Amino acid sequence: MLTRLRSLHLTTRHTLIIILIVSVAARLLTAVIMGNQIQTLPGIDDQRSYDMLAQQVVNGHGFTVVTDWWPLTRAGQPTAHWSYLYTLYLAFTYLIFGVQPIAARLLQAIIVGLCMPWLTFRLGRRLANERVGLVAAAWSAVYGYFVYYSAALMTEAFYITAILWSIELALDMANGDRSIKRWALLGLAMGITALLRQTFLLLIPIVLIAACGLRAADFKLKAAKSKLLAGLKGSIVALLVMVVLILPWTIRNYQAFNRFVLLNTNAGFAFFWANHPIYGTEFVGILPRGTSYQSLIPPELRSLDEASLESELLKAGINFVVQDPGRYALLSLSRFKTYFEFWPSSESGLLSNFARVLSFGIALPFMLYGLNLARRRWRTWLLLYLFAIVYSLIHLLSWALIRYRLPVDAVLIIFAAYGLVDLIERMASHVRLKSPRIA
Repeated sequence: MLTRLRSLHLTTRHTLIIILIVSVAARLLTAVIMGNQIQTLPGIDDQRSYDMLAQQVVNGHGFTVVTDWWPLTRAGQPTAHWSYLYTLYLAFTYLIFGVQPIAARLLQAIIVGLCMPWLTFRLGRRLANERVGLVAAAWSAVYGYFVYYSAALMTEAFYITAILWSIELALDMANGDRSIKRWALLGLAMGITALLRQTFLLLIPIVLIAACGLRAADFKLKAAKSKLLAGLKGSIVALLVMVVLILPWTIRNYQAFNRFVLLNTNAGFAFFWANHPIYGTEFVGILPRGTSYQSLIPPELRSLDEASLESELLKAGINFVVQDPGRYALLSLSRFKTYFEFWPSSESGLLSNFARVLSFGIALPFMLYGLNLARRRWRTWLLLYLFAIVYSLIHLLSWALIRYRLPVDAVLIIFAAYGLVDLIERMASHVRLKSPRIA
């Protein structure tokens, strides 16, 4: 990163350094404010689970829960509900610094504060130009949601950064080096991303196809056979690296539950709860007080272990859809409001409303303008379009919360920067044309 930073034009380099300093400073300040306690704050309650699991690992109890825990795991029993990789990160900081959440927050704030704007800059520059890259990086540096979650002891900040890394590598390979080493590096990036949140596994085919650098003509010309074959071989290398990263956890899960669980046990719970008939046709992100998610689970299933329960709930969730596909369609449509919410709400606190309006609320018009503007060069921006669409559909068809949209925000910010730069240039051009000329 430092070598590439030095290679930039002097003005660009200085501007980017300032952006990175602001990014890290904002995140460090947020980490200090969150402090050394695991508090219940809006949207980051999962901190409690990661803190508990990390302490269990450090104390030699492995990935087990200390007491009856979410989602419905009994005390002392194994869990695969949470990201193994993030738990290990937190356990590592506890092992080095003691059980000091502030240390993990500060380290995470520095890593993400540097990497997220840097990767955003590289993507903006590749897709458009350096000016768009700098505006995108600056926006990413101060985007309220990103600053907030960068200090939270959850997967979000690292996960979004890893997604940007995977996309940046794929676009870089599409236009240049597709050596075995680069394919292996892409596999590493995608594997890390999946270990942080398994949802990304559904995006792997899109990223791999983009990395191959294939064009429509390649599927028509006989001369493209070698290119297709090279892409296939490279993709296999990337997938093998992913297998090496994921397989140990699949083996661990089999030993813990005596059944196959690829990575985590959260998809079944999410799909069951998100499509339960209790919603009717109107989805709400969080159930109202007095109704617990656990109470929706049939009593005859509650004695099952976590993995078996997840499997049964997935079947039940699919059955909800099969029994009433019309309701499922309307319920999925209703999730648009929750997923894309940008306005203040009486159900949210002051902090949440400020973060929502000052982040997504301000950026959304520019995102939409940039999306429309970029369609003129849609082939260049295709991977970002596909990521935003497919990732959004995954959550609109299952569980939609604002924090699940944040990876899409990270991509759409680049479109927003593209749109903002275009508007500024148009305004500047208009002013120049109207300015009187001095004879």
